[in-house]
Order: sequence, then C-alpha cells, then structure tokens
Amino acid sequence: MSEESQYWRRIENFFQQKFTQGEKPDLDSMIFLIGVQELGQGNRRFKKDEKVNLMHVAVCRLLEPFDYYRFSGRDQDGWPHFDKIQDLPILKPNEQTLLMRKAIIHYFKEQNYLEE
Repeated sequence: MSEESQYWRRIENFFQQKFTQGEKPDLDSMIFLIGVQELGQGNRRFKKDEKVNLMHVAVCRLLEPFDYYRFSGRDQDGWPHFDKIQDLPILKPNEQTLLMRKAIIHYFKEQNYLEE
C-alpha cells in the first residue's frame, strides 16, 4: 500500500471516529466538515444554502495550494471568500475524486490534524 493510501486510510479513520459514528465517511461529508472547520463558527445548524456555500468554501480552500483559488478575505458575517486563479481542467469523475483526495491529504498534513 502506498504512503498516500495509508494516509488516506488514517483520514477516513479520523472522520469515522469523530463524525460518522463508525460508518465509512463519503467524500462529500468530508468536504462539508472541512467547510465547517474553515468557516470557524463551530457546530451549529446550517440552512440549505449555507450547506452549499460550506461545500464551496471547502473546495476553494482545498484547491488553493494547487493554484486554482486564492483566499481574498472574509465578509461581514465571517464567511471566507476566494478568487478563482485558473479554471480546473476537465476531469472524469474518478479523476475529480483523486484530485479531491489528494487535496484533503495535503490539507490534513498542512493543518497537522494527524500526528505522524
């Protein structure tokens, strides 16, 4: 098993233990929870449009190190905003999944969420 695959398993275990009550987390759930983390307003109920916005915040934040987005600041309600630097390449669904997994791994390492 590659180092990346091992690290991904550790991330899945992290989400399983903390958020999904033992169920294997799906990618969308992980992205949503990263959005909540990036918003920084703690655990609260979110409206439907806020949930969509949280997913967008997470995707922008996750793809920022890959030079697709740049953080531009927070609005008066504390929501982070990003400027698009370049368009994402056209990717097949499995390629999109691999890119997001790679981005989540990078995020977890950058944030030092898992001890080595």
